[in-house]
Amino acid sequence: MFSRRIVGFAAAKRMKTDLVATAFKRALATRTSLDGLIHHSVRGSQYCSDTYQRLLSRHKITPSMSGKGNCFDNSMVEPQFTTTC
Repeated sequence: MFSRRIVGFAAAKRMKTDLVATAFKRALATRTSLDGLIHHSVRGSQYCSDTYQRLLSRHKITPSMSGKGNCFDNSMVEPQFTTTC
């Protein structure tokens, strides 16, 4: 939300831990400072995985996840995924 731009992304046929880890590592490569970074995500198994949580911890990043059943938690990022027909 700070820069209002996507800083790391990856695409694949399935949403697995290695996919979100790749996107996260690409984001890390584009940022110079991670001080005080909070990483917000949905409660998907790939974000909850030990592998991904260790990745966040290794970079001293605070994890944050959507509240259960709270559809408004991700309202800031949802417009990034809309398309016009």
